[in-house]
Amino acid sequence: MHLDALLWLFLPVFVAGGSALLSFYIMQAKMEIALSKERETLAEARATITSQKVTMEERIRATEESVRRAALDEFLKDFRVEERSYVRETRALASSKRSMVMQERLYFRNIPLSNWVEHEMVVEEGSNLKQVQEQASIFTAGTLPAGSQGNEGRLPISKFLDEAGPVRAQVARPNSLVPAHAAFGAQ
Repeated sequence: MHLDALLWLFLPVFVAGGSALLSFYIMQAKMEIALSKERETLAEARATITSQKVTMEERIRATEESVRRAALDEFLKDFRVEERSYVRETRALASSKRSMVMQERLYFRNIPLSNWVEHEMVVEEGSNLKQVQEQASIFTAGTLPAGSQGNEGRLPISKFLDEAGPVRAQVARPNSLVPAHAAFGAQ
């Protein structure tokens, strides 16, 4: 009986140990399933974060580039080129030359960045000494040969310049306040 009593005494302990081991393994399996689900959601979250990070970096780069381009465009708007042109006539003893002179200067806002750069284009070149001598006097009117209109064989721009006449520079007028200040100081 001794053996039977011991068997009945240790049987519940063995059953409790077996059920504890069984519940431990079941809970271990459930924990592994829950952990795998958490890892899956974590991987999805990481993928979302990395894709958002990549798109954010691309947006930042695109924004920086557009801002840089806009700043450069704004900076380049402050540069301007000022142009002026006039007609230059050069008369030598046996020849005359008429040329169009265009001058350009680069400005940043109102600050000149360069000197005047001159481009000269020859409009009319002639070596007719008789024509030069006829034009030497302003009091005698030049006569045209019979049947000639005088515009044949010439460039259209030289015809235009003949019609427009020479360009004259404007003379700066003295400041009207200067005499008033001198008169005011004399009183």
